[in-house]
Amino acid sequence: MNDSTYDIAVIGGGLVGSAVAWGLVRGGARVVVLDEGDDAFRASRGNFGLVWVQGKGDGMADYAAWTRRSAEIWPDLAATLASEEGVDVGLRQPGGIESFLTDADRDAAELEIKRMHNQGLPGRPGDGANDTKIITAEEARALEPSLGPEVIGAAFNPHDGHVNPLYLLRGLHAGLQRLGVDYRPGHAVVRVGRDGGGYRVVTSKGDVLAHKVVLAAGLGNIPLAPTLGLNVPTRPDRGQILVTERLAPMIGYAYVNFRQTEEGTVMIGASSAQAGFDTSLDIDTSARLAARARRIFPALAKARIVRTWSALRIMSPDGFPIYAESETHPGVFVVTCHSGVTLAAVHALELAPEILAGRLSERLAAFSPKRFEMVEA
Repeated sequence: MNDSTYDIAVIGGGLVGSAVAWGLVRGGARVVVLDEGDDAFRASRGNFGLVWVQGKGDGMADYAAWTRRSAEIWPDLAATLASEEGVDVGLRQPGGIESFLTDADRDAAELEIKRMHNQGLPGRPGDGANDTKIITAEEARALEPSLGPEVIGAAFNPHDGHVNPLYLLRGLHAGLQRLGVDYRPGHAVVRVGRDGGGYRVVTSKGDVLAHKVVLAAGLGNIPLAPTLGLNVPTRPDRGQILVTERLAPMIGYAYVNFRQTEEGTVMIGASSAQAGFDTSLDIDTSARLAARARRIFPALAKARIVRTWSALRIMSPDGFPIYAESETHPGVFVVTCHSGVTLAAVHALELAPEILAGRLSERLAAFSPKRFEMVEA
């Protein structure tokens, strides 16, 4: 280790890696971000942009609490990016609606709310279901008059919202540049190994030395993690999105499958497919998304689709984040999840300081990959 050694090397320049790096440099660390580049399977550029609370953590109360915490401090992150970086990320938190077209949809949501209520939220006695409640069709249409007659009810959560994910990435990267982070695009990481008291990160464009390393490369963590004593069993999950032409304001709330941007376009999603690393479009899926959208918002029947794409989520076996420090390689951390937007606030403002301090707190113990070993046992 020498003067050219960084305090921390963050592998991955997407929303997760950028949020963590932003928090690290604000804490005084000397940081380098190694970003594979546009050849990577970037979840960030295909993101829907939701800050979504309802339903998050069914089966893991700690994740419900972590998600709720992030939604609460998201205004702090947005305000800081606006004041310090001059980037308005478009945060809006009017509440979120999940519309029901069938009795089965409503019954499933009611059961989910009951389960989450019984699980509770750690540190929040009596606050069990993230404030999600079932509302009638009439109540839903009173909130959102554009909802169609086939909507028979909905689940509503007051903490849900959305941002522009590309503006968020831009704001974080503007901060990295202003604060002196060494951002290196096109630096695909080949391997990480010990070097004295720290680590040597071998990239496609040369080596980097760092005292600590954060694996935040999404699906790129898959080949790296096992070599560093970390169990990170993630897989790609393909989702597709449709985008309409610009329309007059018609959707005022956040939806799990819809989001009207400030520019007026309506984003329609979201599908899920086990297709490996294939990011090609499936026309039948696009047709199903469009058909359901017309039933929920009949006005969309006349809208033209101007863009469509598919992207890969980073999914763990249970769908929850994985945070851990390697037991065999102290100072090497992994941060991975499929909720890079929702969790950006806690990643930047609360997780990063813990990594900088060199130890993850007990409140993050539930996110350890050891939980998968217990399931296997």
